[in-house]
Amino acid sequence: MNKLEHAAGTTSGGPGGAEKVVVTEKEAGRVAFASFVGTALEWYDYYLFGTAAAIVFNRLYFTSLNPTAATLAAFATFGVGFVARPIGAVIFGWLGDRIGRRPALLITVVLIGVATGLIGLLPGYAGIGIAAPLLLVLLRLLQGIAVGGEWGGAVTLAVEHAPPAKRGRYAALPQVGSPVGTLLSSGAFSLVLLLPKDSFDSWGWRLPFLAAFPLLLIAVYIRRKVEESPLFEELLKQDERAKIPAVDVFRTAWRRLLVAITSALLGVGGFYILTTFVISYGADTLGLSRSLMVNATLVAAVFQIAVILFMGRVAERIGPGRVTLWGGAATALLAFPLFWLIDTESPLLVVFAVTLGIAVLSVAYAVSGALLTELFPAHLRYSGVALAYNLAGALTGFLPFVATALLDVSGGASWPVALLLAALSLLTALGGLLGERMRVKDNVASAPAAS
Repeated sequence: MNKLEHAAGTTSGGPGGAEKVVVTEKEAGRVAFASFVGTALEWYDYYLFGTAAAIVFNRLYFTSLNPTAATLAAFATFGVGFVARPIGAVIFGWLGDRIGRRPALLITVVLIGVATGLIGLLPGYAGIGIAAPLLLVLLRLLQGIAVGGEWGGAVTLAVEHAPPAKRGRYAALPQVGSPVGTLLSSGAFSLVLLLPKDSFDSWGWRLPFLAAFPLLLIAVYIRRKVEESPLFEELLKQDERAKIPAVDVFRTAWRRLLVAITSALLGVGGFYILTTFVISYGADTLGLSRSLMVNATLVAAVFQIAVILFMGRVAERIGPGRVTLWGGAATALLAFPLFWLIDTESPLLVVFAVTLGIAVLSVAYAVSGALLTELFPAHLRYSGVALAYNLAGALTGFLPFVATALLDVSGGASWPVALLLAALSLLTALGGLLGERMRVKDNVASAPAAS
């Protein structure tokens, strides 16, 4: 057993004779906030693409296709980012587990910010022809590679600075970056959708993407002030780093990897069904306004923040695996009722359904950081967490594409999509059940409170 895998004992030394890493709550809070800022920018950038794929890219970058084919092509481009994410997990997992968590996170946040800003400068199909969708795919790939290393590193750094008994709440803070990113991206699109259609199509939709540049400067400023993980510094002292962490994850921790992937499916794939797909479904199939569908995600994001913070505390009491089990089971039960409510075409019920669906699936998402980081030992953690989360993303990133295809095959009926959401939820519940039994603890202690 690796020295840093022992359960917490005394601060003077662990069972294996290694010094116990001591962390303070002040430092933990500062790191968690920096992780939150980075993930908020990450998801702002990422969700912008999802929203634009539903209401912009299908019309401006795939104009030579019929409407259904154009939407499918836009969603396929959206899914390409998920395929690239495991590549980023390998690259930045190696950097994070060999060189340090901090430098890896600085690079990822710069890469995704630049890629997103450049999308705002990219001419459409009418301007440069086939080069437009090709460059769009390239920038989406760069986004995916960056995100592949960002989230795993952010939660790893937050958890490794946190006091052991309070890891749930600190691991939840980077998760809050998701709804905040949704609020920022959906809010930005809601504003530009107020423009006349010609102005929106020509330049208005670009403004939210261009905003990534100033947001990037803020994120880099905050990230630069974060100290390296104390557990990683202990790994350096003991020279217990893996030479090729991703290979070691597949070789020695593949069971943990499978469980981690399963537990993360709903938080990634389910979210995109209820946002990216539902926006397209409501606007294109049901004939509801695009503004209504985007605003529904705004309302949902506010409730999502509260759910994430609350469930982080609950995870400290009963364990993140049990919380994941409950969240997956509840979402499976609600999958069909959610789409029945959306199909009423009542604006109030549509907003309620989207809000309820995202709130319930966020029960499992809230504790993904806590569960995944405790499924892998410290010397494989960055790579293990990044690979698990982003392989889950690669497996589910095309779900808006799949859901749209199912909708076309079923003649516009939503029940196949509801069934897809229910199946995904049950898989996540299984991952939570198994994951709770496989958690590992680090040799970490809280610093004594100042007298």
